[in-house]
Amino acid sequence: MARVTSAVRRALLYVPSSSRKMLDKSRGLTVDCVTYDLEDSVSMNMKAEARQNLRAILALPRSAGIKEQAVRINAVDSGLAEDDLAELVGIHLLATPIPNPYSKAPQCKSPHLDTIVVPKVNSASDLNWITDYLAHHLPSRNRTSGHEPQPLKLLALIESAQALTNLSSICTATPLLSGLVFAAEDFALDISLTRTPPLTEFLYARSAIVTAARAHGLPSAIDLVCTSFKGDEGREAMERECRGGKGLGFNGKQCVHPSQVEIAQRAFAPGPEEVEWAVRVLVAGGKAGGRGAWGLDGRMVDVPVVRKAGATVDRAVACGFDVEMLRGKWKDQEPE
Repeated sequence: MARVTSAVRRALLYVPSSSRKMLDKSRGLTVDCVTYDLEDSVSMNMKAEARQNLRAILALPRSAGIKEQAVRINAVDSGLAEDDLAELVGIHLLATPIPNPYSKAPQCKSPHLDTIVVPKVNSASDLNWITDYLAHHLPSRNRTSGHEPQPLKLLALIESAQALTNLSSICTATPLLSGLVFAAEDFALDISLTRTPPLTEFLYARSAIVTAARAHGLPSAIDLVCTSFKGDEGREAMERECRGGKGLGFNGKQCVHPSQVEIAQRAFAPGPEEVEWAVRVLVAGGKAGGRGAWGLDGRMVDVPVVRKAGATVDRAVACGFDVEMLRGKWKDQEPE
């Protein structure tokens, strides 16, 4: 199944769409993915106003510090998702001057929207519904051929035991799917868990989500929210959870406060020493003359190590590392 263009999402920051103040402040942030929220953080009586706020924000020129603009809509079975999509990505008609000045062409209402975050995805049918809606109302953003405009991407929030048992079918539901996101609080509620600081009660669910994402070639596996964010205690908790999540294979984390963004983006980027080692492996590997295994600094390097080095370098480039400078520094590196 062809996938849409991937994105680096070390930090996925939620911003309530009912607050114009928070929406405006978000444009000054440096963050991989801002997710403007229409779901949990917006009360029922504010849904309509929140949609209008989003239309205004997404009509503005892109902010230089934000790599990806996403919107978390309401769940498909909530009865609100269609209104969310109609307001955000439903078409309106614009005149096209060529060849017929009176003809009309469909345009997305929110051309700067990159991704739709779908909550409470319990089965493939939830993503099928979104994909069908886009195919019918906005076919130009439903393609995966790589042509402009880029297709809208989808992220699926995994929040229930049912979703966990349906991971395989969810991952293959649509080529627009770009990642899985673990919603720990709703999952805990669903199966009557109590969250504890070590997060051991979520080990099975988190491992299953990462494994499914990797098995099906999804670019993103995004870990649970750290609910503590104030002061030194909040920073330490965030750093601890990021280390744990990265150790399980997640490549990003949900954030609920701007102070968490820098921690997540540093934690889920490769470290300087890791990047330098990977560059050395690739430079030396290019001179290994087809050998299946060789050495570097007394360590064995074989095909899996070289592949991991390539993935590390690719991610480093996406995270802003000056890889070409490192290549120049180690251009004379030889295999042992």
